[in-house]
Amino acid sequence: MRVVFMGTPAFSVPVLEALHARHKVVCAYSQPPRPAGRGKKDRPSPVQERAEALGIPVRHPVRLRDAADQADFAALNADVAVVVAYGLILPKPILDAPRLGCLNIHASLLPRWRGAAPIHRAIMAGDAATGVCIMQMDEGLDTGPVLLRREVPIGPQETTAELHDRLSLLGAEAILEALDRLPDLTAEPQSDQGITYAAKIDKAEARVDWTRPAAEVDRRIRGLSPFPGAWADVQGERVKLLKSRLADGQGAPGQVLDGFTIACGTGAVEVLEAQREGKRPMAAEDILRGLVLPPVLG
Repeated sequence: MRVVFMGTPAFSVPVLEALHARHKVVCAYSQPPRPAGRGKKDRPSPVQERAEALGIPVRHPVRLRDAADQADFAALNADVAVVVAYGLILPKPILDAPRLGCLNIHASLLPRWRGAAPIHRAIMAGDAATGVCIMQMDEGLDTGPVLLRREVPIGPQETTAELHDRLSLLGAEAILEALDRLPDLTAEPQSDQGITYAAKIDKAEARVDWTRPAAEVDRRIRGLSPFPGAWADVQGERVKLLKSRLADGQGAPGQVLDGFTIACGTGAVEVLEAQREGKRPMAAEDILRGLVLPPVLG
């Protein structure tokens, strides 16, 4: 097939590679380069970098509502567009241009967790399972009918980073299967029951509230890892908490019970990995060699 690929972050790269290995990717669309790093120099997205390495032409329009951009897209004569974490809303002329329309890879079991942060929200909500859906795109926000879905369990200590990587590979497998079976697949409308929205993560959510139950604190730590990173105040220093698990123990909220085990509103959480300001992530036992915890964390 002649495929147009539309994606931006690292999550999208395995999908691009899988499509390139089996189909003709005629063009990749990605968000424009953004200032990054200490020098704030423009840095191309992971998709742009990989597409250029594969010899695939790259376009990064700021918007897709201009007639010229829509004409350029239609002129690619694509059989299908595959969209995964692209970052722009696709107007109807773009949706209608490929012969078979636009297919989206969404990292949740739709209609649960439509929107921007489905992986984070699934972990933070304590979902037992999640997955990927291959959706025929329409003009709504993740509202199109689903062609294929694949479900996986969420591990009891799994972080967003780990689940992100699993779902990225699963999405690559699923889109290849969907394209192979496309003539035989039936697009099933999403249920109007069980709809939830995965709001974009706000950094204000990141400070740990030790008065909450341990299960909730644990899910927040894992769900916000690695970005933006749940954090606690340790004697005026903001320390990110990146991995955790539920632990035995009880005490006043924020009380340090043993090592890096912290009491919550009910129960306790053991921090397994953390990161000090300006330092790399470290296992708890290593970070405690240079970090003295106070009796109670803020």
